[in-house]
Amino acid sequence: MNSSQIKHFDYIFTGAGLASLMTAYKMVLSGKFSDKSILLLDKDSKKTNDRTWCFWEKEESIWNSIISKKWDSALFASENFKRDLDLKPYSYNKISGLDFYDFVFETISNQPNITFLNEKVTDINELETHVFVGTEENRYTSSYLFNSIYTKAFAESQTKYPVLQQHFLGWFVKTEKEVFNSEKATFMDFSVEQKGNTRFMYVLPISKTEALVEYTLFSEKLLSKEEYEDEIQIYLKKLGVSQYQILEKEQGSIPMTCYPFWKKNTKRVLNIGTAGGWTKASTGYTFKISDKKSSQLVEFIIDKRALTPLSMTAFYKKNRFWFYDLLLLDILHQNNELGCSIFSSLFKKGNPALIFKFLDEETSLIEDFKVILKCPKIPFIKSLFRVIFFRNK
Repeated sequence: MNSSQIKHFDYIFTGAGLASLMTAYKMVLSGKFSDKSILLLDKDSKKTNDRTWCFWEKEESIWNSIISKKWDSALFASENFKRDLDLKPYSYNKISGLDFYDFVFETISNQPNITFLNEKVTDINELETHVFVGTEENRYTSSYLFNSIYTKAFAESQTKYPVLQQHFLGWFVKTEKEVFNSEKATFMDFSVEQKGNTRFMYVLPISKTEALVEYTLFSEKLLSKEEYEDEIQIYLKKLGVSQYQILEKEQGSIPMTCYPFWKKNTKRVLNIGTAGGWTKASTGYTFKISDKKSSQLVEFIIDKRALTPLSMTAFYKKNRFWFYDLLLLDILHQNNELGCSIFSSLFKKGNPALIFKFLDEETSLIEDFKVILKCPKIPFIKSLFRVIFFRNK
């Protein structure tokens, strides 16, 4: 293919996951980009229900119409206690992957300036005046590129910042008997055997007979598929479930790290989503932080003074919550089995609304300390010394 056949776009998104689709959708809503050509590239067609996103929120958002279930209360449990959490003024919301994809594509597919191509990206090469993108089928160029394709090696080939995984396998089950409380999600149930890790069950009940039951770990190493499924079966039996159908399965692994992905941003390439450090490092939650960051990014692009080849590296700013996350990940990296006691201390007497506000990075410094002081102090003091004297070298 010669250079005259290479199609140029103002903006290219490599990877059309949550962050890219949110950003492209908000670009349309802003009404400021109708004169700009935009290309989204992804190896996946986005036509399957490949994941579930959950997030807490106080007010309705632009995603309200695709929320399939809301819970105003949740259960937190460990071996030693159970606590029903009143989540108000928040609700815990569930969005299915396919509902999100359909909702976004319904809008962006009607925009003559936006193109989505089901092609696998094989090459990204930044030049002085543009970015070159190669796929298995074609070649493209753009003025600016937003990349959400995660490169594991960036985080995993270094030792300064701990890297854990939030890895999980879930079954959507339908039971013969009514066993679930459809008005209460199980946020974390640490009563399962920990086996030297941070392990818990996560249950999203849709009705009295239907739920997503997920076995989740915060640890370095993934398990075999059989190990996750064995634990789900044991847990269902503990709930009194003997007869059930498995309607769907989902499995995933989300990196949990404070590695500064934004330092990989260049003059014309800005990393977004997990590839840009948009995943909440201490929890693996992605939806809410991507919602915030995508809005900030659209405003950043609209600001003509901001979007120049010299300013792309200035989009992301580190804050104190990044440091809090680093302390927790350092603890779990050193002593992975401490997760149960840390989260139990936090939720045993802590105010759920304040904890959610803290995890959304919206608390004041005084509120930060109200949350942090609920946690075991010795592990965090030790971690503070490790981070200051060893990890910052």
